[in-house]
Formats: sequence, C-alpha cells, structure tokens
Amino acid sequence: MCELLGISSSRRMNAQDLLHAFRRRGGETADNTDGWGMAFLRDDRFMLHKEPLPAAHSHEYVDLADSVQTDLLIAHVRKARLPLVNTLANTHPFRHHCCGRDWVFAHNGLVPEAIALARRDPQPPCTPTGETASAPQHTAGRTSEASRASLSARGPRLVPIGETDSEHAFCHLLENISQHIHEPPASGLEPWFEALAALSGLIAAHGKFNFLISDGVYLIAYGHDRLHYREHGGGEKNEAVWIATEPLTAEPWQAFETGELRVYRRGRLIGRVLTPHAAVSAMASNTHSLNAA
Repeated sequence: MCELLGISSSRRMNAQDLLHAFRRRGGETADNTDGWGMAFLRDDRFMLHKEPLPAAHSHEYVDLADSVQTDLLIAHVRKARLPLVNTLANTHPFRHHCCGRDWVFAHNGLVPEAIALARRDPQPPCTPTGETASAPQHTAGRTSEASRASLSARGPRLVPIGETDSEHAFCHLLENISQHIHEPPASGLEPWFEALAALSGLIAAHGKFNFLISDGVYLIAYGHDRLHYREHGGGEKNEAVWIATEPLTAEPWQAFETGELRVYRRGRLIGRVLTPHAAVSAMASNTHSLNAA
C-alpha cells in the first residue's frame, strides 16, 4: 500500500543507490505500480517530478536517480486505493502553498475520513483566494504579500487538486499548521510541531497514516504503523537521515514507534513528539468527526 522515502542531509548528496533501491519497490520487488513521484530541493526551491506509471519501468526516474544531488528529498511509489485511479493529479508527492512557503507531502496508508470531512465542510479545505489551484510540475512559486496578509487573518482554505484521501489529509494538516506556525516557542520545540503531531494522531485513529512533509527547511516524518529510519553521524558537516517505509539497505534501520513524529533539519534530529498510545486507542473508539480537532 504505497511506500515512502525521505532524505535530509547537512550537505548535498548523491543518493543513487538508495533511489534505485526505492525504484525497484515500484513494480519490481513490491507491487506499487500506480505511479511515482520525487520532490527535491534545488537552489532552495522544490523541484517536483512524477508520473502515473511504475517507477521500476520509468526512464525519467532512472535519469533523476542518476543525476539528483540534494540535501532534502521526498519520494513515493503508489499502490492506488482511494481512488483506484492512477492519474497525475493523484500521484504523490503533493505540493501546496501555505504560510508564505511551499510544502510537499507524501502518504502511506488509508484515511477516507479526510475526504468525508471535506464533504461535510461548507467551505472546501486548500487553494487560498488569489492563488491558482495548480503549480508548474518542475518549479515552485511563492505566496504573494497580499495573499499572506489575507491568510494570516482568516487561515488558508486549501482545495485538493486530485481526488486522494492523502491530499485531503495534507490540506487539513496545513490548515492546522497555519494556526500555530507563528506562535512563539515556550521551550525548545516549535508549537506547530506538537500541534501537527496531535492532529496526525487523530487522523491516524481513523485509518492508517504514515507520512513525510517538508517546507523546504524541515523534513517531518510521522510513523503510525509502518516507517523506518537510519541516521548517519559524522559531525555537523556530514549528518544525514534516511526514512523509508521498508529498509532499503542491508544496514540496520530503526522502526518508528507507534504515533511518533520526528523532525529533522539538515540531517539532524531537532525534535520528537510521541502521540501517547492511550490517546491513540481512545481516539480510535471516538465516533466524533475530525471537526472536533
């Protein structure tokens, strides 16, 4: 059911072997044949490439894997579930503008409640007024000053471009982030990280919710039931983390704890939030809608 790959590093790196191992998960060693996507930083802007085709048979993926050098990357191979349609618009990662920055997101799991909530909401959840619903596939834009002022006053209303439960959930996460991102930290951790973890736990209680999200600075990973990481030390100038649904190398990887949110910047772990197991269990039996969040 889809797989994720994330990389955060203190320096630009060529992850050719890792990317090719992940490519094989898209139709060769795993049955994720309904599309692939890769978002990575270049000159402080996200480049986004994707196809609704198996990664294992994609010439474009091979070319990217052989040439990409970056310090931040999110990739995804898809097994279509909701909906059972492998179009470009439904292919991860997704990208939206919020809080004056560009965000990318990829998800593994199934959270149909995210779509149900959007249908109950009289206003759809993701593209803010004055912004276009789509962005160029290979370059990222920035929110205008006027739009930022408007959004800070009323919060973003974000409209998914595709039909997936994943993108609907992404939009809900961004709306939640927008409510907390300007709050001053009371301690060392930004308040919006903790708010993001809390909402992620609530969404996970309605399905399966493992994801990677980034604003171009942080790589944030949430592990619900199927996510692993491998950290590489070596001093400030040579730190890196790999995050993947399943280990991609013979080296030892560490499984995420259930409900664990990990925040990395330039390859270094800067924050960790654990959604309590008791809270996850209680939320799973709660019949209230996500509006309660």
